[in-house]
Amino acid sequence: MASANTSWSEDNFSCSICLDVFNSPVSTPCGHNFCRTCITKFWEDKVQYKCPVCNKLFHTRPDLRVNTFISEMVDQFRRSVRVKELPSVEPAEVPCDVCTGTQLKAVKSCLVCFISYCQTHLEPHQRVAGLKRHLLVEPMDRLEDRLCKKHDRLLELFCQTDQVCVCQFCTEADHRSHPVVPLKEEYEVKTAQLGKIESEVQQMIQERQRKIKEINDTVDRSKPDADRQIADGVQVLTALMSSIEKWRDDFNQTVTENLKSTEKQAEGLIKELEQEIEDLTNRRSEVKQLSHTEDHLHFLQTFTSLKNPPHTRDWTTVEVCPPPYIGSLRRSLDQLEETLNMERKKLCDDAELKRVQQYEVDVTLDPDTAQPYLILSEDGRQVHDGDVKKNLPDNRKRFTQKLSVLTKQSFSSGRFYFEVQVKNKTAWRLGVARESINRKGPLIVTPENGYWNILFINDQLVFNDNPDVLLPLRAELQKVGVFVDYDEGLVSFYDVEARVHIYSATGCTFRGPLYPFLGPGAFYGGINSAPLIISPVNQTERREERGRREDDVMFRKRKLVFTGTKASRRGGERENAFWKKEIVWQTETTTR
Repeated sequence: MASANTSWSEDNFSCSICLDVFNSPVSTPCGHNFCRTCITKFWEDKVQYKCPVCNKLFHTRPDLRVNTFISEMVDQFRRSVRVKELPSVEPAEVPCDVCTGTQLKAVKSCLVCFISYCQTHLEPHQRVAGLKRHLLVEPMDRLEDRLCKKHDRLLELFCQTDQVCVCQFCTEADHRSHPVVPLKEEYEVKTAQLGKIESEVQQMIQERQRKIKEINDTVDRSKPDADRQIADGVQVLTALMSSIEKWRDDFNQTVTENLKSTEKQAEGLIKELEQEIEDLTNRRSEVKQLSHTEDHLHFLQTFTSLKNPPHTRDWTTVEVCPPPYIGSLRRSLDQLEETLNMERKKLCDDAELKRVQQYEVDVTLDPDTAQPYLILSEDGRQVHDGDVKKNLPDNRKRFTQKLSVLTKQSFSSGRFYFEVQVKNKTAWRLGVARESINRKGPLIVTPENGYWNILFINDQLVFNDNPDVLLPLRAELQKVGVFVDYDEGLVSFYDVEARVHIYSATGCTFRGPLYPFLGPGAFYGGINSAPLIISPVNQTERREERGRREDDVMFRKRKLVFTGTKASRRGGERENAFWKKEIVWQTETTTR
């Protein structure tokens, strides 16, 4: 009997009633095939019997017999369909080592036979008693790698000394004295280690992701800074170009005016010379005419008046001096350079101050740090020397001798800026200090000791260092801005009213929290009674206020310059060692 054509489709073996593959196919007298159950139900309760396909009418109900040929064909078709439905081997799957032709996917691997089996070829291992004892595992590729190359035995142990997989024979030879454990036991140990490694790797990934975020955040923060920098640059360059254009116009006008002055001088001299030439020409005509007269009397009478020439200038020393063009351009450019430098510094300082003012922080003074002579306002924004020592509890935070106070707020990273009004004061100190500074007894306030500050005293401004740095003082300071870039190690000071940079300390080593630091200076009989005031940034404050200082005139007249003189106050209760000329500011203590 020929085999079924496996290229036939399911339609060739389907019942026309249930449309499924034949189940117990039977044939009608007209030659059509149906499932026995389907045709029986179709004819139930009917008086006439006809074929569902060709409608042939049967007078009596046909005697249905099984169509053996169709039944065998259907069985072969069902088997071919089942074979086709078996899973095929994907690239990542293990093929059956027994299959010939098209390999099917292996479902188990035998570690005794060292062969991988599909479901069909695995059947003997599930049925035969001897094969049932074989160790079956999930499908594994390259089973030959699981054999010891030296002894051709299964690698089932692990040498902890050499950290390699070994067979039983290896433990009796090269690894005889080495500790060995089953692979499963070492697997569990290594799996635990792998979990730790995975955790460490995950942590490293997270650290790098945080670093990426940090870098991206830095770039994002840099973009507005770059935009502001470009805007500031455009503003500065525009102003400088305007100055250059003004210089060009002034220079051209000066050269033109010099040329016009020269031309005017030359024009006047030429006019005078032409007039003298005309007078001399007339005289020459008169002389020539007289030379031809024969009237002796007339000749002698006229000769006397012609003998003396007309009044003329001595032109031997007269000359027109050209404008001094040589060197004028160089001198003008030198003057322009000086002007541009001043303008550039002014514009850059103003732009820089605007930038740092964007990092303004809200700070208030900490009464627990204030030296006992100091008086703080209720809002914690003003401080001055009250000239009377208060009985305050001592603590590790409080300054005992130096007239100083710190803020409640501290900063350990990033940038911050604050402004302090110093108007009407003869002495003050201002800056930042480390949290770890010494606050007891006489102190030397230098960066080496954790202080970065400027000091105003005796009409001098200095940055306290070793040695002190004397700073230029253009006008009386009204308000001082302090900017700190913790990460860059930078502390900068600004004259807020004049919009100029005063001084910057670079390369600073901060180590730990930084606190804004204020020192209002001693009372001095009321001369220095004005407070230091922490003020909010006000960029729109009118510049004209700098010119309205009539109320300061009397104050300046009352200024005293202290150069070491000692004075007794409060009936000798304390002795005041005034500011030393070297500006060390060591002795504004309770021994005043």
